[in-house]
Amino acid sequence: MTDTRKTIGDLSVFPLALGGNVFGWTADEAESFEVLDAYVAAGGNFIDTADVYSAWAPGNQGGESETILGKWFASRGNRDDIVLATKVGAGVPEPRGLSSSAIKSGLDESLQRLGTDHIDLYYTHYDDTSVPVEEIISTLDEQVRAGKVREIAASNISPERLEASLALSAQENLARYVALQPHYNLVSRDTFEGDLADVAARHGLATLPYYALASGFLTGKYRPGTTVDSARSTGAAQHLETERGQKVLAALDDVAANHDADHAAVALAWLAAQPTVVAPIASARVPAQLPALLASVDLRLTKPELDLLTSASA
Repeated sequence: MTDTRKTIGDLSVFPLALGGNVFGWTADEAESFEVLDAYVAAGGNFIDTADVYSAWAPGNQGGESETILGKWFASRGNRDDIVLATKVGAGVPEPRGLSSSAIKSGLDESLQRLGTDHIDLYYTHYDDTSVPVEEIISTLDEQVRAGKVREIAASNISPERLEASLALSAQENLARYVALQPHYNLVSRDTFEGDLADVAARHGLATLPYYALASGFLTGKYRPGTTVDSARSTGAAQHLETERGQKVLAALDDVAANHDADHAAVALAWLAAQPTVVAPIASARVPAQLPALLASVDLRLTKPELDLLTSASA
């Protein structure tokens, strides 16, 4: 596999981030370790998690993914080889929010679970409009200066608040967001394209799309009349009912056949070819799901193929 590392601020990352949302949810500790080991063995170094993963699962309270990752780092002794991203601001049943105290306590709790003294890329998970951007950015800047965080980023934020945050950082010489994590894939383009994408492009932000495979729909395994055994099947299957979903599946069928490739690889390769996108985020419950994801790194789609997928997903 070609090692085509990409840059996010001062970080050098593999162009496919491994999503940690399944760790402690659909993948237990042993399965999570197997997936992590396989991803690293293939050259991966970029892992994305959050303090709230996976609070939605019965019996969980949040922090399960970070805890598993902390145990994996300890057992493998490879923390310095990994670019680790996590997030603050979400919560169940109520959001933690982004007050100064919430960010500081959330970060310290994440560091403890992860068994590390720093986070490489630290996201505000959901914007908290009750808190001025001045308080959020100045608090994040403190964490960078303290060495607890290397780079900061944002997710689920409006174009206006993102622009205001970047302007403040420039004006006050504070840490600035270097990346944006939006909901973005072939069947959900308006969640990023437009004003938010324009802000990312204008300020040179790296885009790291989540739901890159639309909860598994873009793997191509969801078809009319089929049943898929997955915790995310309800969300994925809903795309079958839309005209866009049907058109995207047909286009994926064509392009995948051209390359003898998995649908997931094609969907991720389309994302990776979009402006500002540095590394789509995708998760795997078991190692057998990884090859299709990793294949996207070396898959180069032709302009007609990209145009076909773009047109089908319009």
